[in-house]
Amino acid sequence: MYSIGLTGGIGSGKTQVADWLAQWGAAVIDTDRIAHELTAPGGSAIEPLRQAFGPAAILPDGRLDRDWMRDRVFADPEMRRRLESILHPLIGQAVQAQAARAQGPYRVFVVPLLVESGRWRDRVDRICVVDCDPETQIRRVQARSGLTREAIGRIMSAQSSREDRLAAADDVIVNDGVTDLAALRERSWHCHQTWCQLASRSPDGPATHD
Repeated sequence: MYSIGLTGGIGSGKTQVADWLAQWGAAVIDTDRIAHELTAPGGSAIEPLRQAFGPAAILPDGRLDRDWMRDRVFADPEMRRRLESILHPLIGQAVQAQAARAQGPYRVFVVPLLVESGRWRDRVDRICVVDCDPETQIRRVQARSGLTREAIGRIMSAQSSREDRLAAADDVIVNDGVTDLAALRERSWHCHQTWCQLASRSPDGPATHD
């Protein structure tokens, strides 16, 4: 099935773009949402995380304390590797299961660290980057999360640079500080139409799962 890898730095707007693509019929598989489900109360990652990091990592309601974990993994590379060794295999299994069930003109894999992982270039037909300048990223993340500039900077430093993401892109959807939602939607719609045409011409064609 024709596949798009959708990525962008934190605060770039890739989730909004992915939501529109899903509304227009694409099969969207969002690794960040999968991670949230795995670390929600009763999620399959909760007990392995509790065993690896202790009860302090889990909130009273049974979900992962993401703030607690974020503060530690960005300061301790070994702790980050331990976290990834638990989450990545579970995310991979869920991605495979969702991809096998996907229906629509094409699939979209939403992967925040797509460029950084180095594993996606051969798994998708095209990479699309939702792009904006770093200052806009910081303002957006502050507005929605209340994180400090320092905390946001640590997250951004763990991601590929803007230049590296753009170098890996086949398609770019600009979502800078001046772009309003209508303009962003129009740019996303243009990409959607292009990908539908490319998918219809690919050897596999659109998915026809029952």
